[in-house]
Amino acid sequence: MDRIKKLQEFLQQTPDDSFLTYALALEYRKIGNDAEALACFESVLEKDPAYVGTYYQVGKFWEEKGDTARAIHYYESGLTVANAANNRHAANELRTALEELTD
Repeated sequence: MDRIKKLQEFLQQTPDDSFLTYALALEYRKIGNDAEALACFESVLEKDPAYVGTYYQVGKFWEEKGDTARAIHYYESGLTVANAANNRHAANELRTALEELTD
Protein backbone atom coordinates (compact mmCIF):
# COMPACT_ATOMS: atom_id res chain seq x y z
CA MET A 1 0.00 0.00 0.00
CA ASP A 2 1.33 3.43 -0.81
CA ARG A 3 2.28 5.87 1.89
CA ILE A 4 -0.49 8.36 1.19
CA LYS A 5 -3.22 5.76 1.61
CA LYS A 6 -1.60 4.41 4.75
CA LEU A 7 -1.31 7.89 6.27
CA GLN A 8 -4.94 8.62 5.37
CA GLU A 9 -5.98 5.43 7.14
CA PHE A 10 -4.04 6.40 10.25
CA LEU A 11 -5.59 9.87 10.14
CA GLN A 12 -9.08 8.37 10.09
CA GLN A 13 -8.25 6.84 13.46
CA THR A 14 -6.53 9.94 14.88
CA PRO A 15 -7.61 12.95 12.79
CA ASP A 16 -5.93 15.54 15.02
CA ASP A 17 -2.48 13.96 14.83
CA SER A 18 -0.19 16.76 13.67
CA PHE A 19 2.68 14.44 12.82
CA LEU A 20 0.52 12.31 10.52
CA THR A 21 -0.95 15.36 8.80
CA TYR A 22 2.52 16.84 8.37
CA ALA A 23 3.83 13.54 6.97
CA LEU A 24 0.90 13.41 4.56
CA ALA A 25 1.71 16.93 3.38
CA LEU A 26 5.29 15.89 2.67
CA GLU A 27 4.08 12.90 0.67
CA TYR A 28 1.78 15.12 -1.38
CA ARG A 29 4.72 17.44 -2.06
CA LYS A 30 6.79 14.50 -3.31
CA ILE A 31 4.20 13.70 -5.96
CA GLY A 32 3.60 17.34 -6.88
CA ASN A 33 0.12 17.66 -5.40
CA ASP A 34 0.70 21.14 -4.09
CA ALA A 35 -2.94 21.91 -3.29
CA GLU A 36 -3.31 18.92 -0.98
CA ALA A 37 0.12 19.52 0.56
CA LEU A 38 -0.71 23.12 1.35
CA ALA A 39 -4.11 22.14 2.77
CA CYS A 40 -2.42 19.65 5.11
CA PHE A 41 0.25 22.14 6.18
CA GLU A 42 -2.40 24.78 6.88
CA SER A 43 -4.40 22.25 8.87
CA VAL A 44 -1.39 21.53 11.06
CA LEU A 45 -0.75 25.23 11.67
CA GLU A 46 -4.41 25.82 12.50
CA LYS A 47 -4.68 22.92 14.96
CA ASP A 48 -1.14 22.96 16.32
CA PRO A 49 0.63 26.30 15.74
CA ALA A 50 3.57 25.10 17.84
CA TYR A 51 4.43 22.39 15.27
CA VAL A 52 7.47 24.36 14.20
CA GLY A 53 8.70 22.23 11.28
CA THR A 54 5.60 23.17 9.35
CA TYR A 55 6.65 26.81 9.12
CA TYR A 56 9.88 25.85 7.39
CA GLN A 57 8.09 23.61 4.90
CA VAL A 58 5.41 26.19 4.09
CA GLY A 59 8.08 28.85 3.74
CA LYS A 60 9.98 26.64 1.29
CA PHE A 61 6.74 25.95 -0.58
CA TRP A 62 6.09 29.67 -1.12
CA GLU A 63 9.75 30.34 -1.84
CA GLU A 64 9.67 27.73 -4.63
CA LYS A 65 6.48 29.34 -5.98
CA GLY A 66 8.24 32.71 -6.12
CA ASP A 67 6.11 34.32 -3.41
CA THR A 68 8.91 35.81 -1.34
CA ALA A 69 6.60 37.82 0.92
CA ARG A 70 4.67 34.73 2.01
CA ALA A 71 7.86 32.74 2.46
CA ILE A 72 9.29 35.45 4.69
CA HIS A 73 6.07 35.57 6.69
CA TYR A 74 6.22 31.83 7.43
CA TYR A 75 9.94 31.84 8.20
CA GLU A 76 9.52 34.77 10.60
CA SER A 77 6.45 33.22 12.24
CA GLY A 78 8.26 29.93 12.65
CA LEU A 79 11.29 31.68 14.10
CA THR A 80 9.08 33.29 16.72
CA VAL A 81 7.54 29.92 17.61
CA ALA A 82 10.92 28.17 17.68
CA ASN A 83 12.44 30.83 19.92
CA ALA A 84 9.46 30.69 22.29
CA ALA A 85 9.92 26.92 22.56
CA ASN A 86 13.68 27.29 22.94
CA ASN A 87 14.08 25.04 19.89
CA ARG A 88 17.49 26.23 18.74
CA HIS A 89 17.85 23.74 15.91
CA ALA A 90 14.59 24.81 14.27
CA ALA A 91 15.35 28.48 14.95
CA ASN A 92 18.71 28.14 13.21
CA GLU A 93 17.16 26.45 10.17
CA LEU A 94 14.46 29.09 9.90
CA ARG A 95 16.94 31.93 10.42
CA THR A 96 19.22 30.51 7.72
CA ALA A 97 16.33 30.16 5.27
CA LEU A 98 15.21 33.70 6.03
CA GLU A 99 18.71 35.13 5.63
CA GLU A 100 19.26 33.30 2.34
CA LEU A 101 16.00 34.70 1.04
CA THR A 102 16.50 38.29 2.19
CA ASP A 103 20.22 38.75 1.45
